[in-house]
Amino acid sequence: MVENHVEVSATTAVVWDRVVHPDGINHEMRPWMTMSLPRRAAGLTVETIPLGRPVGRAWLRLFGLIPFDFDHLTVVDLETGVRFLERSTMMSMRRWEHERTLTPVAGGTRVHDRVTLQPRLPIPGLDALLARVVDEFFKHRQRRLQTYFATR
Repeated sequence: MVENHVEVSATTAVVWDRVVHPDGINHEMRPWMTMSLPRRAAGLTVETIPLGRPVGRAWLRLFGLIPFDFDHLTVVDLETGVRFLERSTMMSMRRWEHERTLTPVAGGTRVHDRVTLQPRLPIPGLDALLARVVDEFFKHRQRRLQTYFATR
């Protein structure tokens, strides 16, 4: 399990609107990767995806160009404006769980991410290696989010 948090200088409502929208999600991930929703999910956000039903393959693209994995994106729990829980499988992951919680704090919002993962391949040490990569990637995402709101 990987956990990270950051404080951003914007209200919880403003941060929520950003972190549930595909444009905001992709901004956080850039330049390392992007995620595209399937055509049938065009216009949906984390907030409007039907709970408990996969929306199809959300492709992950290295540098926004090279497809390298896909996520059977499924939002299983949602507390609008506060929290969402994605529980999915991926081509590379038997289990991928991402919970994001927003909490009002003095001067802004605390963004907390918790990721639990289980790779499909039973390679010794792979869990630990991927946890380190995911930890660094979510630190990157949170820095991008923090910078986005600091420049607004």
